[in-house]
Amino acid sequence: MPGAAPLPRMVLAQAGMEARLMLRNGEQLLLAVVIPAIVLVGGVQGADRIGLDFSRPAVDVLTPGVLALAIMSTAFTSLAIATGFERRYGVIKRLGTSPLSRTGLLAGKVGALLLVEVLQVAVISGVGLAMGWSPRVDVVAVLLSLVLGTAAFAGLGLALAGSLRAEATLAAANLVYLLLLAGGAVVLPTSAYGDFGEVVRWLPSGALGNAMRDALLDSAVAWRELAVLVGWAVGGAVLTARTFTWE
Repeated sequence: MPGAAPLPRMVLAQAGMEARLMLRNGEQLLLAVVIPAIVLVGGVQGADRIGLDFSRPAVDVLTPGVLALAIMSTAFTSLAIATGFERRYGVIKRLGTSPLSRTGLLAGKVGALLLVEVLQVAVISGVGLAMGWSPRVDVVAVLLSLVLGTAAFAGLGLALAGSLRAEATLAAANLVYLLLLAGGAVVLPTSAYGDFGEVVRWLPSGALGNAMRDALLDSAVAWRELAVLVGWAVGGAVLTARTFTWE
């Protein structure tokens, strides 16, 4: 039959293709899985050596933060870099000639990210459990944190990739990743940042880190942090829809 497929079918097809491409890319898997696992192992050992006191075992505090870091690395850094080079090589331009809209492209990429994040959660959780992690899980809170955190960072990553050249996107995405890793309260709780913690908790990194810690440390839903993520997700989606160019 002539005509475009329904939007849900187009989004699912796009998500499946994006997930396959990401899983075939060794560099993307390194950023998505290996680096967060190294941060977790090194962070737990470093906290024990320097006597950093979290009032709880270091592995219990750091594992939720590293899960948040993994989401950020995939939904923001990997997505922005991959999309930036797709624009450069004309892949996005060709998608623009199809019935797939900007909204459909965003939804398809977010769906692919969620599939990859299932692998990330499995690997990092396995490493944490092997190191003695004892989570108190609120499944609903974890799912809300994962989905909203992915949406927030994906919108920002696509906005970045859709308005800059590929090389500029590569540099900016890595710079933002390092800055948020060091000072965005994603791995460490906001209490570790003193007075500055009240500022970084409004960043998407701080909100996602706190939401994951509440969900896996106290089995609670961090409604304020989830609301912050909703705000970033909506803002990123609107910015992407208005500024994203196909080439």
